[in-house]
Amino acid sequence: MPLTVLSDHDVSRILHSFTKEDILALQENMADALHWYSTSNDDNDYCSDFQPERVQLKRKDGSTTLFLPANGCKGQGVKIINVVPPDALGGLPSLINAEEVTAFRTALCSTMMLRKRHSVHDLTVFGAGKQAYWHIRLALLLRGDEIHHLNIITRKFESARKCVMRLYNPQPDDPGYVNPIGSKYNSRAKKNILTPAHTEYQRLVKEYVRASNVIFCCTPSESPLFPASYLINPEGRKKGRYIACIGSYKANMIELHPDVLRYAVAPHHEHRHIHKRQKEGGAIIVDSVTGCLREAGEVVQAKLLPDQVVELGELFMLKKEAERKSREKGQHAEGGCAFQDNSGLMEWLTRGNVIYKSVGLGLMDIVVGGFMIEWAKERDIGTTIPNF
Repeated sequence: MPLTVLSDHDVSRILHSFTKEDILALQENMADALHWYSTSNDDNDYCSDFQPERVQLKRKDGSTTLFLPANGCKGQGVKIINVVPPDALGGLPSLINAEEVTAFRTALCSTMMLRKRHSVHDLTVFGAGKQAYWHIRLALLLRGDEIHHLNIITRKFESARKCVMRLYNPQPDDPGYVNPIGSKYNSRAKKNILTPAHTEYQRLVKEYVRASNVIFCCTPSESPLFPASYLINPEGRKKGRYIACIGSYKANMIELHPDVLRYAVAPHHEHRHIHKRQKEGGAIIVDSVTGCLREAGEVVQAKLLPDQVVELGELFMLKKEAERKSREKGQHAEGGCAFQDNSGLMEWLTRGNVIYKSVGLGLMDIVVGGFMIEWAKERDIGTTIPNF
């Protein structure tokens, strides 16, 4: 059996080659995988009941190794993450360099909800690292011609400048440079970079957050990035927003103030929806109920209950059920979306205040990794070891 090895350069080349159509196809694959993950069925090997728990190993030198095994629709695999402090000994080799893949697959899932949003004119991103870069890139690939303002809020101006340069004008001497073999996005968004050094930083943060239709939080922050009042007082509630928080992955880390989550799940909330667990009130969308209740700082500190969070895969279950009923009636779901049987849910997802929280699933890496291997083999990218 041949073994395909993808270096960091190979991974970057492949990911940057994906067109809008590639992203949409991959998101459909991910939707299927998350649907099966959230389906409790003894005949389904991919559901959460049959997914192994992640294993964490800590060394005295401060390094941490995470093992994320997973069952996928087309095979099994394991992702290994090595977090090594500067003074620690080395790390483990990898068959697919996962640094870029991790940021990409996280953004891939975050932007699945972005596809159906009614308005994406103003996009605000906290952070300027790889996670922020891929969230912006995929947003521009999917909805670039509709995004009018791109606001990047980060601690250092130089990191934001490099992020923008990599997005719009990569240079051969830039470490992030790749040959532009894929299609580019169509965007004329006005770009703003904001750092704490600005004399009106707090005023502008409030202005950007209030004006935003979409907010991506991509920082390892241990305190809220902005006050809850920016979103939950009467002025903040005038428009619906899609907010994805993916930077915090420990119970003590937090990007969004807990009061924002508490307000979102309150029974009196304006944008109500129905899912299989809760018949009224709001909910936070998560990648994994178990993982987020245990590891997501926003969810933990807001003290949310299991029936106040809904998995992304559950929404795809509702979509597939609506599609099945539509087929039985001889109808077709318009535009590939089939939430017509629950107009309240669709209204919330497309126009309401939607919060998505992710801590990551090994299943996501298996789906993206498998897609990349197939894509690489078709184009002779990477190193293949025959008869491995």
